[in-house]
Amino acid sequence: MPKHLTIATWNINSLRLRQEKLHDLAAALKPDVICLQETKVPDELFPDAIAAALGMKHVLRRGMKSYNGVAIISRLKLTALPDMPDWCARGDCRHLAASIETGGAPVALHNFYVPAGGDIPDPAANPKFAHKLAFIAETQAYFAKHHPQRAVLVGDLNIAPLEHDVWSHKQLLDVVSHTPVETAGLNAWRDQGFYDAIRHFVPDDQKLYTWWSYRNRDWRASNRGRRLDHIWVSQDLAGSLKSHAILTDARDWAQTSDHVPVALTLAV
Repeated sequence: MPKHLTIATWNINSLRLRQEKLHDLAAALKPDVICLQETKVPDELFPDAIAAALGMKHVLRRGMKSYNGVAIISRLKLTALPDMPDWCARGDCRHLAASIETGGAPVALHNFYVPAGGDIPDPAANPKFAHKLAFIAETQAYFAKHHPQRAVLVGDLNIAPLEHDVWSHKQLLDVVSHTPVETAGLNAWRDQGFYDAIRHFVPDDQKLYTWWSYRNRDWRASNRGRRLDHIWVSQDLAGSLKSHAILTDARDWAQTSDHVPVALTLAV
């Protein structure tokens, strides 16, 4: 019988503020590995106790005070992958890569937090948007040279690339996260050897969201969501996909993130 590996990803929007919510995530999704974005905590203050309490003794983190930050916690042994780029030469803790020991061949895991890009979709007028486009261009170029094999890429990629990844394709075409230049860039990155694992289970013509703004007082009623959180697998793992989950109910947790957890199970 093939062994199954379940990987969950969540933009937790402050780990120290919401760490107890990881118990709810673990109970609902039963992941082997949890990837977090926007941890907002420097490494020396990382709350290791929460990982231990979840039975996940293997932890990698790359964090900074107040902003950004990524982490991987796992019940399976992790080894940090060496020689990863410093994207846009900023040292801003937006990527963490590891090898997961599965009992068979290892799986390479990339956990990304892509820049949000600000509000103005013009790189000349908005340095944050210029940074986002440069980040996407660098990741695309990197994976074009380093073809992924037995790899999973997860994270808050801050782009909803498909028409039904947003509540209104027409109204959001000039809104950062769904502009044509962003979606083209993300699709080009994905096409460097990756496969959209979640859309494997949910056809492209069906609405699919992982983020709802805090500004929506009744987010379920308005349902103005976007799919900003993604899981991709390398093409050689595309035939190993077993199931997925989007923990939509997490958006109703007290003082929760505006993102919800996403999980993928595959045979390894």
